[in-house]
Amino acid sequence: MQSNGSPTHNGDAQTSSSAQNGAEPEPAASSSNGVEVTQAAGGLEKAKVVLSRSDEDIVRLIGQHLNGLGLHRTAELLMAESGCRLEHPSAAKFRELVMAGDWEQAEEVLSELKSLLDKPQAALKMKFLLLEQKYLEYLEDGQVIEALYCLRNELTPLKFNTERVHQLSGYIMCSTAEELRERAEWEGKGPKSRAKLMEKLQAYMPPSVMLPPRRLQTLLSQAIELQKERCPYHNTKSEDSLQNMSLLLDHVCSRKQFPCRTRQILSEHCDEVWFCKFSNDGTKLATGSKDSTLNVYEVNQITHEAKLLRTFEGHQYGVSYLAWSPDDVYLIACGPEECSELWVWNVQTGELRVKVSQSPEDSLTSAAWNIDCKRFVCGGTRGQFYQCDLDGNVMDSWEGVRVQCLQYKKDGKTVLASDTHHRIRGYNFEELSDHNLIVEDHPIMSFSIDDSGRLALLNVATQGVHLWDLQDKVLVRKYQGVTQGFYTIHSCFGGVNQDFVASGSEDNKVYVWHLKRELPIAVLSGHTRTVNCVTWNPQIPGMLASASDDGTVRVWGPAAADDESDDLPCLSPLDGAVRVVEKDKPSAESDDSTDTDDEV
Repeated sequence: MQSNGSPTHNGDAQTSSSAQNGAEPEPAASSSNGVEVTQAAGGLEKAKVVLSRSDEDIVRLIGQHLNGLGLHRTAELLMAESGCRLEHPSAAKFRELVMAGDWEQAEEVLSELKSLLDKPQAALKMKFLLLEQKYLEYLEDGQVIEALYCLRNELTPLKFNTERVHQLSGYIMCSTAEELRERAEWEGKGPKSRAKLMEKLQAYMPPSVMLPPRRLQTLLSQAIELQKERCPYHNTKSEDSLQNMSLLLDHVCSRKQFPCRTRQILSEHCDEVWFCKFSNDGTKLATGSKDSTLNVYEVNQITHEAKLLRTFEGHQYGVSYLAWSPDDVYLIACGPEECSELWVWNVQTGELRVKVSQSPEDSLTSAAWNIDCKRFVCGGTRGQFYQCDLDGNVMDSWEGVRVQCLQYKKDGKTVLASDTHHRIRGYNFEELSDHNLIVEDHPIMSFSIDDSGRLALLNVATQGVHLWDLQDKVLVRKYQGVTQGFYTIHSCFGGVNQDFVASGSEDNKVYVWHLKRELPIAVLSGHTRTVNCVTWNPQIPGMLASASDDGTVRVWGPAAADDESDDLPCLSPLDGAVRVVEKDKPSAESDDSTDTDDEV
């Protein structure tokens, strides 16, 4: 940690009482381990600790924290014994005057502090803040004349932040103190608003003069955040604050809290399951299969159990892609390449809203919704690319674009499309413009974008899973371990803050990575054939589902509370990942019917 520049012993000369009386001070008898032993009057030895610069910083941090707790006497004793100075005397005086509302005296002390400030404009900004508080307090007290004088003769001549001065002048029209506080978004005259003012003022003073507010808490919070970032399994929504966690141990999440166990096996389909997707509100799970059916499951928000809600039939070539509308009312079902139709189902009523079919020669294999829930785009590898309304009418079309996968950006204008030229391009249907974003060396089989719209997760033929930054147009990371040939496999972002990515694989496994790590943190076994799709519940961080050619959908979750398996990660010598193998028993409805082993 960098030093805050506080001088040793704060620049004060350390003299003994004998030196002050003109007598020559006694020499130090010995010095070792940072402790000086001096001969005091009467023959008694007195030890004085010699602090390094970092030690002084720590002492000052502790002293500030003690003052914040109201332990002022303890803080004073600490400063006296250590020989440190918590803050510059002028800064301490300045704080007292600000908290007391003595604005004239505070301005005078500010003039003394000016030479200690790092930036020339700092004193001007601090003076403006002081006068702003002074002006507002005059108004609240009903001293309009004094407030006008402050505004015209003190604030305005500063020629600083003119827009704010105009805004302050409008507060004179407030008829009550309540209206003033509401319009100014101000707490009113008193310790609370002055304490906030002091925090703003401290930001302009170097730490050698006055420590930033709550500096120790800030450093501890930063340490906790760093530990959470480095924790490969951190996946909880709870905000860990200093008040509800121990500082005596490092932050470590248990692997049991991560979705590495099969909690449920859905086997209602009778053929390969090609796709699965949770609804945006996390209450439903949709699955599409080669058996021509689309199943929608209700997800219990307490038990996280999925129960079959509806089955939609009639998809002649099977269901290979699904897209939920942003409000989760509608669900688009697309088929494989030979399918020229797509279906828009009303999930709430179970009715078919519309079946889109422009030509029997079309291929409609992918779709994405506009954020207005009134439009969607669809396309396929035979060169169709349409924008349609909810009645299936084609509003716009883009000729000659062989679409592999589609995603709508949240701006509601730009559609991202991967094509057969190994590219992802952006298309604006309103302006009829397009632009290139990224290019891969191999076919992009599918892709998804995160909630920010900046990161894209690509499944690239023969290469695996790649993470791209769409804004900077750079390849960020290549995730290792997954087996990807020319099958269409769908990956996803997930977990708290979308800190994780997961993908299916042709080796029958589910791979999970931390967003910032190339090696998988978990490899989930249980499926017996290719895993085509993985989806993470957007509202339940500890729940994901995988669809496989073995005809099942597995719902993964944390280990059960009574799971007594070893909590330590079992690392594979090949990829450093936790390998979780599920051995199914005759009944395969939930995790209670499976054994779990870690395989190295």
